[in-house]
Amino acid sequence: MTKQITGQNFRFTLLTDRLLRIEYQVDGQFTDEVTQTVINRDFAQPEWQVMTNQAGFALQIETAAFHLYYRGGEFNGVNLFIDTKYNYQTHFSRWHFGDSDPENLGGTVRTLDNADGAVPVGQGILSKNGLAVLDDSASLLQHNGQLTARKAWETDQYLFIYGHDYLAALNDYFQLTGFPPLIPRYALGNWWSRYYSYTQVEYLKLMDKFREKQIPLSVAVLDMNWHTTKIPVKYGSGWTGFTWDKQLFSNPEKMISQLHAQGKHVTLNLHPAAGIRPSEAKYPQVARENDIDPKTHQTIPFNLTDPKFVHSYFETVLHPLEQQGVDFWWIDWQQGTALTKDQPDPLWLLNDLHYHDQLQRKSTDALILSRYAGPGSHRYPIGFSGDTVANWKSLDFQPYFTATASNIGYTWWSHDIGGHMRGQYDPELSLRWLQLGVFSPILRLHSTDNPFMSKEPWNYELTIQQAMIKFLQLRAKLLPYLESANLVTHQQGIPLIQPLYYQEPEQELAYHFKNEYFFGSEMLIVPITQPGSQITGLGMTKAYLPAGTWTDWLTGQRYQGPGIVTLNRQLDQYPILIKNAGIIVTQPDFLKAADQLPVNLVVELFPGETNHYVLAEHQQQKIAQTIFDWNQQSGDLTIQLRDPQRITPLYRCLEIKLVNLRAAQTTFILRNMQPGKTYCLHFGPCQLQEPDWQKRMFEILQHSKISFDLKEVLWQMIQTLPPKNLLATLTSIAPADLLAALSEILLAK
Repeated sequence: MTKQITGQNFRFTLLTDRLLRIEYQVDGQFTDEVTQTVINRDFAQPEWQVMTNQAGFALQIETAAFHLYYRGGEFNGVNLFIDTKYNYQTHFSRWHFGDSDPENLGGTVRTLDNADGAVPVGQGILSKNGLAVLDDSASLLQHNGQLTARKAWETDQYLFIYGHDYLAALNDYFQLTGFPPLIPRYALGNWWSRYYSYTQVEYLKLMDKFREKQIPLSVAVLDMNWHTTKIPVKYGSGWTGFTWDKQLFSNPEKMISQLHAQGKHVTLNLHPAAGIRPSEAKYPQVARENDIDPKTHQTIPFNLTDPKFVHSYFETVLHPLEQQGVDFWWIDWQQGTALTKDQPDPLWLLNDLHYHDQLQRKSTDALILSRYAGPGSHRYPIGFSGDTVANWKSLDFQPYFTATASNIGYTWWSHDIGGHMRGQYDPELSLRWLQLGVFSPILRLHSTDNPFMSKEPWNYELTIQQAMIKFLQLRAKLLPYLESANLVTHQQGIPLIQPLYYQEPEQELAYHFKNEYFFGSEMLIVPITQPGSQITGLGMTKAYLPAGTWTDWLTGQRYQGPGIVTLNRQLDQYPILIKNAGIIVTQPDFLKAADQLPVNLVVELFPGETNHYVLAEHQQQKIAQTIFDWNQQSGDLTIQLRDPQRITPLYRCLEIKLVNLRAAQTTFILRNMQPGKTYCLHFGPCQLQEPDWQKRMFEILQHSKISFDLKEVLWQMIQTLPPKNLLATLTSIAPADLLAALSEILLAK
């Protein structure tokens, strides 16, 4: 149990020696109930010391992490302050009640609607100063899906005093607010979405063409035009709707059945704010359930605090659509927040009620797509970030935005990949955004109904089209890796996407390379968010590399950290850096249904020293683990399958191969693994196999927009000069962008 000190008007609760709750209420009416944000305050017994009435302070509390001083009275910056036991500030590490936090590392926001580049991201529970505040004072009380106002207003804050131990702070935040649920496996694949008035025939033909082009899709999204939008003017706009538009979808049940047969899951868009109007097919029944005479044609207002309306909304309106095959709902709430502090935010209620309705009906396959409604929203995945402007500024902001959201536990953002609206035709931008989407929590292609903005790869020139298809296939191949990270997030509170400073908290450079992030346990992603060079045609991005050896997954080039490098990549390449001795598990059969565990797996072993990796898979509540231990020096790999309920395919086949390494044996095929048995594979002593650096230089020269004569001169130098001399010579005669691309290869060598 945690420890508390309670006075007439104040209460201090120590949850851990680094997590402190502070409350002040004039009548001593403190909150012990579950709130919107906080659902658990039962932590392990912390160690602390308490001193009363000493040195002019009514109370002092000391732990291994901080020393609190309280003079008594209503909290303010004079009578309540804390010295943290970290040395992160210029003079001394002191926090006064009410202080701003300019060193806070950020959180997230409700929506990116109309974002044209960067927007403020709010605050999270991590700060470079070592102390961050989660203010729960305005949070309503929560009981059985109902939100009620507190008995009385109070100051109710949680102080996260974790220094730079960011992952520990995040883990305790999840202990406090609930761990992120598991995401259904299928949601980790590719989503197709577009705001467009498809017909049933058009939509199915479109899905057929995706398959014909070998493009895997696991989620089919129908935006608001699935329902009737042409309604009598007296009822308002057609934005809200719950009745199929039969002129567009003559047999929706059959359509959904066909999509399911293709291995796709279906979601429909909802804008429920206008309530249930007489234009809806279910109106007569809903009216009677809400004590309204249907003959009056009176609209049933949207009101999630009314149990009768909630019952009708789910049981009468939505569940019959789910019986037709709808798998989950996209809740596109745009109508604002609560009107007073005592009222619940309709978005919060929508998220909570929808998600728990899914839990009751689908257990671990529960899912919604909705907007962020404040701290604690991570319990209702997935987040829909809103309608961004399609330009390079918006793309450049998105990696930072996604990674920073982890600082408030919001780990499952879904963006409109490619941008939603405006902008102009830019194939390179569309491709680079799609590549970022592959290495985002959720990949959902989306756009507005402008006929020229649709994101089908075949709408672009052949080079772009081929690269897009390659990366969409890669996303599907990555499902085993993504699924493992999904389970780690749920069980351990470690996000799929982590800012650099999670792993490198004392390295100042880690705070400045804001677009770079870890993607799962094995990858470092360096997004390309600027147009490519006019000379080389290559996308360029600067990276800070943490200590260790990093291997580019697509080019094979190796880099040694720590250090800063400029990375240059062709259109069909992206900086995906695999850590020292990384282990990457993929599925080659990328067109298989995403919710099925794959029969065939490819295991790639990268250069380095040693590594331990756990491939985790789940079906409902059942979990299997395949455990890999790789030692490059000895050339040994051990594998063990832990699958007590045998959910992995009986005839699974693992193809295990070395990457950039030579050995007596470079590939093993392992079939029909038995749970509990350890398999030992010996490749023999391994030697590094460097990529052909001259070949890469030739390719760069081939496509560079410089004179053929200069190309020939440079190529002769590359073939004849030693690398050190070559670098000095290139510096004097090669254009800057070309020099950067060639130098990257030479410096790595």
